[in-house]
Amino acid sequence: MKSVITALLIFIVLMGSISSSYAQQPQLATYRETAQVLVDEKVQNQTTAFITLSSTSPLEMRVPTALDEKIANAANVTSVAITNANSCQLGVTDQMCVIITIYSPSLIESYNITKIQNTSKAIGNTLINDINKAFLLDASFNSAYVHPKGELSKDLGTSGSVAGNKTISVIYTASQEKSSYLFDQLTSILMPAQIRNAGGFYDVAKKMADSSNSTVTFVITPTTSGQSIYQLQVSKQSPIKGEVTSIKPLDLFGISTLNRSSYFSGGFFPLNSLFELSIISNNYTAITSHGGGIVPTTFRNGQNVPTNLSQPGWIFDPGSGQHITGIYLFGTTTYATSDDLSLTIGSGSATQSLTNSSNTSSTNHTGPDYSTYALIGIIIAGGAAVYLFIRRK
Repeated sequence: MKSVITALLIFIVLMGSISSSYAQQPQLATYRETAQVLVDEKVQNQTTAFITLSSTSPLEMRVPTALDEKIANAANVTSVAITNANSCQLGVTDQMCVIITIYSPSLIESYNITKIQNTSKAIGNTLINDINKAFLLDASFNSAYVHPKGELSKDLGTSGSVAGNKTISVIYTASQEKSSYLFDQLTSILMPAQIRNAGGFYDVAKKMADSSNSTVTFVITPTTSGQSIYQLQVSKQSPIKGEVTSIKPLDLFGISTLNRSSYFSGGFFPLNSLFELSIISNNYTAITSHGGGIVPTTFRNGQNVPTNLSQPGWIFDPGSGQHITGIYLFGTTTYATSDDLSLTIGSGSATQSLTNSSNTSSTNHTGPDYSTYALIGIIIAGGAAVYLFIRRK
């Protein structure tokens, strides 16, 4: 699924260091907090709420350097995931999993199940002891499973890609842990007090983890640049009963106000805290009303790009159809209320404010030019982001 994450707006920081005199210029930090709601009427008939805390800084997600390097250098390993998702793999019940994913089309296409299992297990075994030690686990080998079409992300209910096409998941299992316990265990190891005590989406994730039907997943994804991506996610699912006509996202998180982390209080970081919405429907549907404002945009390179990042409000792209996506930008504000994020949907036309939101021409707009912002997914361009933890020490 092409999630709203692919519409994130990440700009290029042109200066190697940013002084306080540029505090109101847009900046990008390595630490990011994202709240997401997926209303899926078409495939899973359920609504899923996610909080994802991510970073590319080993000071903000303290994965041991030796383990990080070992994962990056392991043959064809694309990710390592720790999750307490129920039935995290076919045949696994009432246990949590460590999943080491390997991309190896040639190995899969050998069609030699013994070779596939032995080779992938050997790769996984080079990592599991270090993973167990780093995260206080006692996971042991369970199975190796081939994913020819990338079903694992759907099975886990995760928003990010954990296993794609032609991958092998080496599964290690351990005693099941409650989400509240696993969240506390992982965050105490991974995240410094400067982030844990800064509130924001972290507090929402912690609250969600107290729910009996929540799931905690931590993923390490090595990249070709040599800089790993670390993602800690808490998710909670609820079945859809009847026709969905109104959405109050913050009710799904059990809160009335979504506050940004004070970790970003030292500058203007408009893209480090985002709320994202995705609606997948069997029928044509449209946003018929919404809280909050609409951010003015211009249409460039096939997508709507905001012309003013300091203004809070929605960007819908598209605002109607069988798949609606939206991002709420906080602008210079530090929170969004339930009213700001609530909206209604129906079979009629999209609200007029949506149709007028992207009428700025790419050739005649006079506001700030954000055409240099790249529209990417979860991967942050290496060297483009500021390590706030270093600046605060």
